[in-house]
Amino acid sequence: MDNPDSIDFLKKAMRILLVEDDELLGDGLAAGLRHCGYNVDWLRDGESARAALATEDYAALVLDLGLPRLDGMAVLRLLRAEGNAIPVLILTARDTTWDKVGGLDSGADDYLVKPVDLDELAARLRALTRRGAGTRAPLLKFRDVELDPAARRIRVLGQPAEVSAREFAILEMLMRNVGKVISRAQLESALYGWGEGAESNVVEVHIHHLRRKLGADLIRTVRGVGYLME
Repeated sequence: MDNPDSIDFLKKAMRILLVEDDELLGDGLAAGLRHCGYNVDWLRDGESARAALATEDYAALVLDLGLPRLDGMAVLRLLRAEGNAIPVLILTARDTTWDKVGGLDSGADDYLVKPVDLDELAARLRALTRRGAGTRAPLLKFRDVELDPAARRIRVLGQPAEVSAREFAILEMLMRNVGKVISRAQLESALYGWGEGAESNVVEVHIHHLRRKLGADLIRTVRGVGYLME
């Protein structure tokens, strides 16, 4: 039987809520963060963000301040008043010292001013999600493969191996569930957000690349069921 705790851990570890009302910027940020391996849900107003945060589980929140329906600062203050400790990164054009102080004092964990470098945003999110997890995640080891969830690094026989962000996510899920079959639907659910459909063979392609890079017999296909490492 699949381990739901491990599956839920990976889904949360990668899942980010982006709240940005600018269509062009929001689309670019969502696409960029997905390319970095995050499962991004993108919303465009504060009220929708509050509703999502009340019902969904996220690793972090990227929050604009100038939002329609409910201002980003109000969203933040309400979150903290309700005891929600989700890591919050404010991403805004408001660049005065008073704006930054106000955002951090209201409960934000980090503050970035637009325009933002995507690599810096991704790095700060990695730092926030590591802190949000409480402690450094332990290394995962299977045969000759070692995976470091915190550093996002893979080694084979002690040598670094280069994989894509989504290949890393698939490998992490399988290594957290050694001996258990993980279905293609479960992998797709962890990798893709709202409205982001996966191509029919995308998981198979990632699995093929992992076998080529890490070892042909590392991941076994259980025909009609899914994949496992054993």
